Amino acid sequence: MDDRTGSGERGPREYSAKKFIACVVGLLLVGTGTWFALTTGLERLPSKVCDGAVERDLVIRTLPRTRTAEEGAERRREGADLRFSCHVYTSADSILSGVARVDDASPQTWFSHYAGSSDRRTVRASSGGIEALAEIHGDRVSSSVYVPCTPRGVRADADQSYAVVAEAYVIGKARISGTELGQALTDFAYRLSEHAYRLAECDKPRDFPDELPRYEDR
Repeated sequence: MDDRTGSGERGPREYSAKKFIACVVGLLLVGTGTWFALTTGLERLPSKVCDGAVERDLVIRTLPRTRTAEEGAERRREGADLRFSCHVYTSADSILSGVARVDDASPQTWFSHYAGSSDRRTVRASSGGIEALAEIHGDRVSSSVYVPCTPRGVRADADQSYAVVAEAYVIGKARISGTELGQALTDFAYRLSEHAYRLAECDKPRDFPDELPRYEDR
């Protein structure tokens, strides 16, 4: 009689325990689903992308929300032929892309190349010899940064000017537009140029400020 009573008590207890575990698992699944719904693929990228050159928050500020995202960077060659590129792909068909390379170009040549069209609005900023610009043409916005640099192993003539030149743009839709997008792209290109400057082992060490002057302050 005692055995039957004990067995009868264990049944409801086991059922209650299983029900409790099922509820906990359900809550965890709901919580996980809610977390994925409230975050984006961009927020699940590494805290720094582009081989550690760019903060993830800058990417989040630039690209629209997306279910998934992936990033990658590539370095090609060295010295005067150095080329460093980075991209962030999203499932929303938006791509943030940039490249920094060593180039034989003066500041005047650089500016004429990137701001040569009269039908585009150009904003500029500079700091300590570093030049930056953003071109705004309707929904199309791009940016470039110029950092004087004579790379390791290169002997520049008196009439030659070497630099790390970076450019950045968005393919598809961006989260922001106009001058704000131009600023974000400039910040992206600036970080790529800083990274490439070190990779190229430029002859004059320089300090890179945390950011270039803001376009809206001009």
